[in-house]
Amino acid sequence: MAKIVVFGAGDIAKLAHCYFTHDSDHEVVAFCVDAAYRTTTEFLGLPLVSFEDVEQHYPPLTHSMFIAVSYAQMNRLRADKYAAAKMRGYTLASYVSSRATCLTQYPIGDNCFILEDNTIQPFVKIGNNVTLWSGNHVGHDSTIEDHCFISSHVVISGHCTIGTYSFLGVNATLHNSIQIAERCLIGAGAVIMKNTVAKGVYLPKQGAMLFAKNSDEVEL
Repeated sequence: MAKIVVFGAGDIAKLAHCYFTHDSDHEVVAFCVDAAYRTTTEFLGLPLVSFEDVEQHYPPLTHSMFIAVSYAQMNRLRADKYAAAKMRGYTLASYVSSRATCLTQYPIGDNCFILEDNTIQPFVKIGNNVTLWSGNHVGHDSTIEDHCFISSHVVISGHCTIGTYSFLGVNATLHNSIQIAERCLIGAGAVIMKNTVAKGVYLPKQGAMLFAKNSDEVEL
């Protein structure tokens, strides 16, 4: 069992506290945020400390951390805090729901958040700092690279690769052996039948289309 400090004090932090508390062997003992955003000393009845001095209160030798941040800035904000926590010496905890079907032979990366009703078939590789919201299908021999966010009811067929920092919206569907390039935004309901380009934005319109802007220019 690990004692966990959760970075964040919003909805995802609240959910992380719930899932870790009720469906893992870990114990959430505190929360932390950047000092500029710390307006109170408690969150959910637990201490809320500044990230800048968190190790003085909860040393990395005795505590792990979980970065409870969304897909903001195409996952870059979560990735930045992930890297900062690692630099401070923290081990990053992952949560995999007991109600997920995880059949892969490969270890899940750190700081992953895999919620209920996900189906992860054999030979799937999942990198670090990946979020799989509820109810997705990840087909056999597929790879989800670091810092991705997969929302709900996404179908990733077999032998697909999801490039780093990509976001897949609700009900997106990928054909077999699709390569999603890095930093792609796949909109809700998009059907991807061909490989994508880096930073591409794909929205459904009688099938997915390449949007005029790249993913860095779209506000999520």
